[in-house]
Amino acid sequence: MRSDSASKQTEPKRNVWRLKFLRGIAAAMVAVCIFTVGVGVGDGRIAFGTGHALDAVTNNLPDQLDYSTVNALYQKLKGDYDGKLTTAQLLDGLKHGLAQATGDPYTEYFTAKEASQFTDQLNNTFSGIGAQLGTDSKGNIEIIAPIKGYPAEKAGLKPKDLIVAIDGATTAGMSPDQAVSKIRGKAGTPVKLQVVRGGSQVLNFTITRADIKLPSVTTKTLDGNIGYVQISTFANDTTGLVQKAANSFAKAHVKGIILDLRDNPGGLLNDAVDVSSLWLPEGKTILQEKRGGVVVNTYTATGGDELSGIPTVVLINGGSASASEITAGALHDNGIATLIGEQSYGKGSVQQIENFTDGSELKVTIARWYRPNGQNIDKKGITPDKVVKLTDADAKAGNDVQLKAAETYLANH
Repeated sequence: MRSDSASKQTEPKRNVWRLKFLRGIAAAMVAVCIFTVGVGVGDGRIAFGTGHALDAVTNNLPDQLDYSTVNALYQKLKGDYDGKLTTAQLLDGLKHGLAQATGDPYTEYFTAKEASQFTDQLNNTFSGIGAQLGTDSKGNIEIIAPIKGYPAEKAGLKPKDLIVAIDGATTAGMSPDQAVSKIRGKAGTPVKLQVVRGGSQVLNFTITRADIKLPSVTTKTLDGNIGYVQISTFANDTTGLVQKAANSFAKAHVKGIILDLRDNPGGLLNDAVDVSSLWLPEGKTILQEKRGGVVVNTYTATGGDELSGIPTVVLINGGSASASEITAGALHDNGIATLIGEQSYGKGSVQQIENFTDGSELKVTIARWYRPNGQNIDKKGITPDKVVKLTDADAKAGNDVQLKAAETYLANH
């Protein structure tokens, strides 16, 4: 699952479902016992050990915080709380609360255990129901994309479904990672989810958890000598697998390529850049990062462009987020690919991992990313050149009208 990175705007919802995040240090200290996190992918950019300093946008903050009021709260908890607390719990609660106080669902503190889980997620290894989670603009826990072939998808969960209860407990006030932690569990055990679909339809699911290990890339050749590449997430194996497919397609002289990024929640930025570079000549802009409206980094194609000149369609939908939007935008804006499908998710921020000596980590939003055409897609997404909707009836019947539209387009170009 994913705690993404990638909270999207939603249509208006009934007030009863307009849940809010708990924020601030005080709330974190009161709720320290529930701060265990299962984490996921889809952060557009995850960079480890970058070692470079960033100009602070929040430069009005003091060098040190005044902890006198925090200590006063601690003394009250210590003296009055009817329950067990440990120093580690309280410190972890403070750290989680500091990150949550930003109001940004993608800025998160991970304990050493949570950081290890996060790494597993980046490598597509986890146990759960197989769904990427985020939040909508109201703080509701939202399904970004169920993973094909795994329990969530088989049970019928869909992008933009809102999870309002887990095993009978409301998700009000939960972050995506807290929801993930409650949904994760031993393979073979059930979890009950109550879901709101379309703002009003209430559905109940009982889903059996499974061990999930996913290669990030699937390839094949379609009728008409069209190369097909599906990327489920941008992980550490993605570039190598797509490079292998590119070499095969080039040797076969395919007449067109379909890059399927539907329900791809994102992942590692470097892999998005490397994959885009298979189509783009060296030096072509893939994205820019801005802090406070100022460009701080520009990512360009690294060269190779083995697939340059081959007509290409990129398939996107509401589950395409973050790094998949970066790739789709880069190929489209550079005149390389035509986009077919549905509006993408709309996640336009950039995260970086900061490591601490005890094994804990801070995932922090450091910038906003912009397409080559200058647009930031946050909460807007990318509109395809040709909108083709995949209805529930089509999906149930196995009638992939979006893929067929891509094949038809390539047959005529």
